[in-house]
Amino acid sequence: MPILDLEQKIYVAGHRGLVGSALVRALHADGAQNLLLRTSAQLDLCNQDAVMRFFRKERPDFVFLAAAKVGGILANSSQPADFIQQNLAIQSNVIHASYTFGVKRLLFLGSSCIYPKLADIPITEDALMTGRLEPTNEPYAVAKIAGLTMCAAYNKQYGTDFITAMPTNLYGPNDRYHPHDSHVLVALLHRMIEAKRHNHAEFVVWGTGTPRREFLHVDDLAKACLMLMKHPTPPQIANIGFGSDISINELAALMAHIVGYTGKLVNDTTKPDGTPRKLLDSSRIRNIGWAPTTSLEDGITNLVAAMHES
Repeated sequence: MPILDLEQKIYVAGHRGLVGSALVRALHADGAQNLLLRTSAQLDLCNQDAVMRFFRKERPDFVFLAAAKVGGILANSSQPADFIQQNLAIQSNVIHASYTFGVKRLLFLGSSCIYPKLADIPITEDALMTGRLEPTNEPYAVAKIAGLTMCAAYNKQYGTDFITAMPTNLYGPNDRYHPHDSHVLVALLHRMIEAKRHNHAEFVVWGTGTPRREFLHVDDLAKACLMLMKHPTPPQIANIGFGSDISINELAALMAHIVGYTGKLVNDTTKPDGTPRKLLDSSRIRNIGWAPTTSLEDGITNLVAAMHES
């Protein structure tokens, strides 16, 4: 079985995104010599001919498939067609090209939203396809399920070595902020900073605040992905989570403490909650030696410092 060779060609698809940029930082820190990086303007991953030309010319040895259309509840609810069409196209094109041009190992980044809305906690990889998905992001989840299924199917039929990492909710450098199109942590944090700056008496938390979420710093995810790519016999599918969760109201209170916001936290119960609880069982990746090193408080504190610097 191949082990990631840092001197060979490594293609990071989606290298400017939250996950992709963390993978690039980790690979550089590890001594990677030959990274293949293309912006979406340079290579449209939804264009099959363009992807095949790129792989034919560059012949990457290893591929990290971190490119995806991503967003929060509002984005998923308002753009369901875009989420399923673009993600299916990206995955299909890169996975098939990796098979066609003999990539030694591909790592596909899945998502914890692929699991049923009411899966047993903590969620194991075996929970996949055992129940209904959370409706607010079902098109995105279906696309990710198709991606990991495609990896498994190519492994079975063609003997490829395509593996899937299933991260929990992520945060960290390069997480993009948009008022209506952001992940919950970065959206809350930006609004909290603005509330403090303008001395708002109240801070509104969307939903009841009772859903619990697990948050992992993206640099910890990147280290886990490198471990999977280096391991001689990695699990074909592996959850990657922090190991504990926090309610949305608790998260808001922690942010208020870090930012120094002293106003009242109130809930807008007209907004959707999403899945009640989502905590992954990460035994598979922990059993081969990985563990997260960044606490949620430290991670948010560092993120706030970086926002102030920018």
